[in-house]
Amino acid sequence: MKKNIGIIATVIIALALSVLGFVLGGFQLSELQLDTLQILIIVCAVSMAYCFIVGEITGNNSQMDKLWSILPIVYAWIIVVKSGMNLRLIIMAILITIWGVRLTLNFAKKGAYSIKFWSGEEDYRWIVLRKDPKLNKRWKWALFDLFFISIYQNALVLAICLPLLAIMESTVLFTIFDGLIAALLLAFIIFETIADKQQMKFQTKKYELLKQGKKLEHLPSPYNKGFNTQGLWGRSRHPNYFSEQSIWVALYFFCISAGVTNYLLFNWTLIGSMFLILLFIGSSMFLEGISLQKYPDYQDYMKKVSKYIPFKKYKN
Repeated sequence: MKKNIGIIATVIIALALSVLGFVLGGFQLSELQLDTLQILIIVCAVSMAYCFIVGEITGNNSQMDKLWSILPIVYAWIIVVKSGMNLRLIIMAILITIWGVRLTLNFAKKGAYSIKFWSGEEDYRWIVLRKDPKLNKRWKWALFDLFFISIYQNALVLAICLPLLAIMESTVLFTIFDGLIAALLLAFIIFETIADKQQMKFQTKKYELLKQGKKLEHLPSPYNKGFNTQGLWGRSRHPNYFSEQSIWVALYFFCISAGVTNYLLFNWTLIGSMFLILLFIGSSMFLEGISLQKYPDYQDYMKKVSKYIPFKKYKN
């Protein structure tokens, strides 16, 4: 019940802030912003169509997964060029590029990309979901692919980049506050990098041991648990999710430094980072449901370790 209260509170806060972003922040776009937004929407629409058509033809529904780290780079630099190379936007675009290139390379190590662009390793979550009784009929999965994987996720990726659009015509000079936000955002990228490296190192070693014919419970500690409890993963169940959400919330802070918010905090583009938080609530619940079925000790891990923010270290 305590866990559910936390989830419900997070959902309510995220939705409330999204609404307040529009109500208090207003929604007024200049001609330049509207022109730029039209270009972004065209790119987004093409990506939606591509993800759905290719995903349905090939049966590989990781098309959006492969574009998740690439599209923000494209959106960011389109906005930068249309703005006339605004310094604050250039810094934001560079940070997004660092984030995107790192995440793309990390996904590539898992076999996600191939010369045959439509193929590559599919994310196991889609494989599991396709077997769900609620989605295992062909037409049901097609609708899920269309509305959630292809349309919603593409729209969300565009939405998290919209703070750059809001800042396009800001005349407020780049200040130390911008520098602090940039440093914070870079710190979260580094944090995410460390978390991903620790997870890949753990999983690679675990599967190497399993390929030797050993059973999971007979593996040496900590691999015998099946899930990572070392490093950042010993203080947070999802350190990568924590940093990913934090990156895009931090990006929104540039709206404050650029002076395009009302009542200090509110701009309509807040909706992107808030809905990203909602996405990760659902994604983390789904992943933990799988882990609970696979690993007997995961329930104890959930009780002892924070879901996102790193706190007390896990002790068996």
